[in-house]
Amino acid sequence: MNARNCINLTGLVKLLQFPYINKKNLIKIERCFSVNHYNRTSCGGGGGGGSIANKSQKILKHNVFDRKCKLLQREKAASSKDVEVYDYLKEEIGYRVSDRIFNIKRKFDTVIDLGSSRGYVSKNIESDTIKNLIMVDNSELLLSQSFCNDPNVNVKKVVCDEEHLEDVFQPETIDMVISNLALHWVNDLPDCFKQVNKILKVDGVFLGSMFGIDTLYELRSSLQLAELDRRGGISPHVSPFTKPTDISSLLSAANFNMQTVDVDEIVVRYPTIFELMNDLKGMGESNAAWNRSLHISRDTLLAASVIYKELYDLTGIPATFQIVYFIGWKPDPSKPQVEPKDPTMISLRDYYNLGSIAEMGPEKV
Repeated sequence: MNARNCINLTGLVKLLQFPYINKKNLIKIERCFSVNHYNRTSCGGGGGGGSIANKSQKILKHNVFDRKCKLLQREKAASSKDVEVYDYLKEEIGYRVSDRIFNIKRKFDTVIDLGSSRGYVSKNIESDTIKNLIMVDNSELLLSQSFCNDPNVNVKKVVCDEEHLEDVFQPETIDMVISNLALHWVNDLPDCFKQVNKILKVDGVFLGSMFGIDTLYELRSSLQLAELDRRGGISPHVSPFTKPTDISSLLSAANFNMQTVDVDEIVVRYPTIFELMNDLKGMGESNAAWNRSLHISRDTLLAASVIYKELYDLTGIPATFQIVYFIGWKPDPSKPQVEPKDPTMISLRDYYNLGSIAEMGPEKV
């Protein structure tokens, strides 16, 4: 089990000092509680037998998120007068994704920025790398706020849902698709990746970033501990994220080759849990899962704030954002392909195990 999925038991013992924390529940948690991550493609809600999630809302396969709710959250955040204040994380990741684009020594004719939002990647694009840039987002308001700093780049803006690319773009017409912190809200990721592959030209590239499964694990565990103590059950208040290994599998299933997936982490410190949740709202990153709880009581939030500080506080509470970067290429039949492994060949790394390999026989090697 990932160490981050386990609660810091030393911190839980410290919590017993507080008179307004239920000791009985915390001792119970100390013995058996671990943080559950929610499967993006599971049919049930989170939390197990004690869950207080809204069970009247059926969660079907590939229907994890309320897309209309997420659109409203993002547009409400974008309409705020101080929207730039909350761009710090996406601006930084957008810059890092742009840097990866520039590492590809090729000029691309037509490129899609999928889920462009306020143009966190697009504003860094240069004409010596990309000629035509198509910004795609399901929010017209966010598209109106996006831009490219290079006037020599031909920019076009298209309102389109990330789950319906085939309805707008013709097959094999795009040289590159980039995406920055947008696809973690897509319900059917396998189909989305396949649609991207379909609209890409041969030898086209799919490059982007997504939040990984360890994102906001501190907030998730603190809220679950507080809710279990206050209400005797838990409901998901942090949206489910994707494992890095799953992204690699998705790229392979969508017929991308030469995949590269790497993980980075950014830890941002906040004064309290309330500033963190306020910033998530300002980013448009509030929970939009169908099985989310629509209300968090005041006493649960106060308990979560205490738990967060006791478990993780050093100098301000930390919030971890795990960023998964990925790249995959659409196969080009005209280029040399990797040949399948010859079963009669033996790897040099198995040199010292030749005796055991010989005993197995060639059919089992």
